[in-house]
Amino acid sequence: MSCLQLEGLEMLFRTMWKPNSGNDVRFSSLMRRYISASGRSVLDMAAKDGELRVFIVSGEVSGDSIGSRLMVSLKKLCPLPIRFSGVGGSMMSRQGLISLFPMEDIAVMGIWELLPHLNKFRLRLKETMEAAFLFQPHVVVTVDSKGFSFRLLKQLRANYSQQGLDGPVHFHYVAPSFWAWKGGEARLKGLAEFVDQVLCILPNEEEVCKSNGLAATFVGHPILEDLLELNLGKDTSPHEWKVERNFEDFRSKNGIPAEATVISLLPGSRLQEVTQMLSIFSNTMELLKDFFPELMSVIHVAPNQHVENYITGIVHKWPVPAILIPGGLPHLKYDAFSASRVALCTSGTVALEMQLARLPCVVAYRAHLLTEWFIRYKAKISYISLPNILLDSAIIPEALFQACTPSKLASLLMESIHNESLREEQIVAAEKVIRLLYPTERHIKSFLQPDFTDFTPSIIAASTILYYVKH
Repeated sequence: MSCLQLEGLEMLFRTMWKPNSGNDVRFSSLMRRYISASGRSVLDMAAKDGELRVFIVSGEVSGDSIGSRLMVSLKKLCPLPIRFSGVGGSMMSRQGLISLFPMEDIAVMGIWELLPHLNKFRLRLKETMEAAFLFQPHVVVTVDSKGFSFRLLKQLRANYSQQGLDGPVHFHYVAPSFWAWKGGEARLKGLAEFVDQVLCILPNEEEVCKSNGLAATFVGHPILEDLLELNLGKDTSPHEWKVERNFEDFRSKNGIPAEATVISLLPGSRLQEVTQMLSIFSNTMELLKDFFPELMSVIHVAPNQHVENYITGIVHKWPVPAILIPGGLPHLKYDAFSASRVALCTSGTVALEMQLARLPCVVAYRAHLLTEWFIRYKAKISYISLPNILLDSAIIPEALFQACTPSKLASLLMESIHNESLREEQIVAAEKVIRLLYPTERHIKSFLQPDFTDFTPSIIAASTILYYVKH
């Protein structure tokens, strides 16, 4: 690129971004990094068209949250206008995405659980690939949902290759859990054929991906952004972070007696798991109400229309008084956590939310019998909840597969409510878990300039995307 071209590009960026005295240093920093890159960066490709086109796909609630925050950060960092297309939920739609179809159509977990939905899954995959090709994106970002995501990226790369076209850069946000499965690392090598960069959310994933020929960046766990938003203005180091909310206000607003025992219930985000787990949770509450005269439950409802309709339809049969907490509202969610004595969770990201809230919990998991058999046969880890996996210790009680019964869960919850030493053990361990979820300062500054102070996982991810150089 000639000096004249660089000067013209800088003028274009300044005209479109209109930097002021407050962010001029950040602009200059961005330009220095951009100009020094060899090859064609994402910004280089976008500048030719006067806009950055991002095709982004998420297939579940947690991915919708990650995707929406990434969209915010891309708009914050990019000096060009951005257009989005793809698939997402309510949170991504609030950032300007018009989803091709309801995200719930591809929110299917498990192997045998997918079979009844296979035809719709294939149709949605074809529809998504065609839409992505027509959109002519500079970047394709898939968020988690590896079953759908990897098929999409593989077919899209093959489509461009067959037509002799230079396709978009492919990013996958949330590395597949290769560390959990026998032979998982070996399968990483094949991903490099259609994934250009993985945005990892757990420690050590970046190193293992790179050792298997797959470019990767550890950006930090998205759950930390809940904490950053809720603790805005508080100056604390990452390992000291925790979410503290007003439990008295929550109890007062919801008419919860001071002597009541409150249990937060998190049955999952996909309809198939919610229908299975909520019936188990209901029977568990039935057993516990004999031991706690004023037992109340707070049911956290994922922002999934099918899930919302299902829970609303059955809550009138609930064995104890229940308060429904709508999804997508972190303030309300953590208020409910602060008012709870313990939580009962379906395995997933929610176990990490309990760490932020310092709320002792029990993790439960059931699936199709064949899926459970497959997990037992192929898994190489002893635990299913991330805090236990990260610490390699059974800090959080787990009730899995056939052991996930109402009587077992009731017993574990009773112990978590009454045993102060076990409660303290979970709370102390939470600090260690949070420390592991955040990149080191040295790691962060290898991606962002020293003058940039907004080190959220989504900002690091957005920076990685914008400064990616295609050779």
